[in-house]
Amino acid sequence: MMDKKTEKIDELIKETLSKEEAAFYDDLEEQNLIGKIGEVYKGKLGWLAAIMNVVHLLMFMAFIYCLVQFFSTDNTNELIKWASAGFLSMIAMSMLKLFVWMQMDKNDILRELKRLELQIATLSRTEK
Repeated sequence: MMDKKTEKIDELIKETLSKEEAAFYDDLEEQNLIGKIGEVYKGKLGWLAAIMNVVHLLMFMAFIYCLVQFFSTDNTNELIKWASAGFLSMIAMSMLKLFVWMQMDKNDILRELKRLELQIATLSRTEK
């Protein structure tokens, strides 16, 4: 039921918009996962996301190295050290992934805010 109301509102808004505004409104539609990831690298912090991607790759290589060292030793102290280092590299990878997911969420929220601003501007223009 909510989708039909949303579609009606969207159609009403598109009817009142100019062609340029309607194209802008269409660009604000929901994106798939690949599109959301691409937007993270296109934003103002895209350079930081790229650097974090490289660091994530380095952390993954460190984790693989720790895993190989862990399985190739018999000394208990070294087992603890390599397991701890591997665990820390997994935590670092998780934090880097969390940053990217938070940026994707931020972009979704900004997109919805832009849609709301456009809807309010359109509705206020039609009421005059």
